[in-house]
Amino acid sequence: MTDDVLFLSGEQVTRLLDVDRAIASQRAAFTALGSGTADLPAKIMHPSRFDDSVVFAYVSRLSADSGAVAKFGSVNPGNAAAGLPTIHAVVSVLDPVTGRLAAVMDGAAVTTLRTAAASAVAVDVLATPDSTRLAVLGSGTQALAHVRAISRVRPLTSVRLWSPTPRHRARAARELADLGLPAEAAGSAEEAVTGASLVAACTLSSTPVVRGEWLAPGCTVVSVGSFEPTRREVDTEVLRRAVLSGAVVVDDPATAAEHAGPVVDALRTGLLTEPLGLGDVLTGRAAARTAPGDLVYYNSVGLGIQDAAAAAAVVRAAKEERR
Repeated sequence: MTDDVLFLSGEQVTRLLDVDRAIASQRAAFTALGSGTADLPAKIMHPSRFDDSVVFAYVSRLSADSGAVAKFGSVNPGNAAAGLPTIHAVVSVLDPVTGRLAAVMDGAAVTTLRTAAASAVAVDVLATPDSTRLAVLGSGTQALAHVRAISRVRPLTSVRLWSPTPRHRARAARELADLGLPAEAAGSAEEAVTGASLVAACTLSSTPVVRGEWLAPGCTVVSVGSFEPTRREVDTEVLRRAVLSGAVVVDDPATAAEHAGPVVDALRTGLLTEPLGLGDVLTGRAAARTAPGDLVYYNSVGLGIQDAAAAAAVVRAAKEERR
């Protein structure tokens, strides 16, 4: 059975799924979600009783001509201190007709690329056209991937990064500067965020690293680390301002209501009635921003449909390369 199965390493996935192709895959994912044409069962996120790791499992199917995709892996926050990726996973792709195994690929690479690409899609549809000043909270793999992806949808004029360890944020700024991106390390989270028109929170923090009082009018805030009820990258003031003048947008309302820490709290306290889905905004079924000064908050917890779309793009690229 394995003779015709694609086995793709993280290096191969990264080469096949370049930033623009990844962004296109995520537009397809959220368009399908907003149109109601995708299969999206509930995901599993299970915190370990033994340590601070989280095991996760996603299953989804993008369309009739792409097979079911499953991702299994874990989040290990302690890896960051050792300079290792915090997410490791494997993605399996089944044939759309027979259900046979068609591909197995590195899930960490898929997750990194599709998460940042989805944030770029969110920025493109939610942010004002003149949003070019980016603040990034975090200095790891996701933070760097976010800058690269967002730079494809907005001509960034400045990038300020902050994370708790000075050498980490300085290293991240150097890496981005070497790519020609206008990046610099900030001395504090407030310094990074103040005056920014775009904010990307890419941490695993259980306490807020972005405060609403710091945000400029018209700012668009993207959070990808608040994927459990116990994780909150932004404070209540961010959501309050978004509710009063702007919008709270999530990758999927039903999933966010169970997993996205700030959204779970806002729904429980009555601050928020129901967030908007990114797919609905993308397909024109809902409007997030009605004025340039609106504050828009986007919380992504990650969906199987994102992996399905990204994996389908990788398989297509691999087959094209073999021809």
